[in-house]
Amino acid sequence: MIERGVHMSKGILESMLGGEGSIVPHVQPMYRLVDNRLMAMEYLAWYLDAEGKANPAGPILQDPALRLEDRLTLDLKFLESTFQTLARVGNDSHFHFVNLEPVSLEAPGFWDSLPRWMEALPFSPALVVMEFTESQGVHDLASLQGYANRLRDLGLRVAVDDLGAGVASLSHMARLAPDFIKADRSLVEQVQRRPYQAALLNALAHFARRMHVGFIAEGIETLEELEAVMDADVPWGQGFILGQPWPTQPKPIAASTAAPASTAASGS
Repeated sequence: MIERGVHMSKGILESMLGGEGSIVPHVQPMYRLVDNRLMAMEYLAWYLDAEGKANPAGPILQDPALRLEDRLTLDLKFLESTFQTLARVGNDSHFHFVNLEPVSLEAPGFWDSLPRWMEALPFSPALVVMEFTESQGVHDLASLQGYANRLRDLGLRVAVDDLGAGVASLSHMARLAPDFIKADRSLVEQVQRRPYQAALLNALAHFARRMHVGFIAEGIETLEELEAVMDADVPWGQGFILGQPWPTQPKPIAASTAAPASTAASGS
């Protein structure tokens, strides 16, 4: 099931794949920086290990040693848990960003389950933002654009994560025309000492404002980085300095719950 380099024991992985592991979605806030107003919560996939410690699932899902079918099965289980959490505790006071592995966009099980998940939401689907990383999974831009449009047709919004992490980032953004874009940590780290990064963040902020697209700088970890991001006119921020991820209530996911394998929002 799992190869060397994936930091999850074989027993835990098999438990997760079998629906017996405990999935604990975590949330992390995003704030409008000019007035420190909560604008969104990002729902992150975490799981409990054998010692009961919570761990982020991102390194597992993105590890190339994990089999494609296992990555899909896990992501559908994480999505199921996230939407169950939204149905239980979500509200209409802010946006809800949901992480999505692009491989799931190609799976019929995802599209079969999505209407059921959406129907249980206690608020408008327009407040749900499906966030996927441009550098993983689907490589065909035309297909990715079609999936993004399909999500919008269902009333959801779309975010492109990790802008700046790959050479294709700008072309992906231009083709997908997302409702939100998130600047990668690589553009934020030590930005106060790197004028080129600051200028790029400023240019992206002005572009987003002109296109009526929400723009978020993620991975802000120090006060100096926060001040530099604000000086670059980035409207929204996310990172440890603003709030670390915290858990929602643990909820084991049964094996049968996950199927097998718009109007743009202004960030000002």
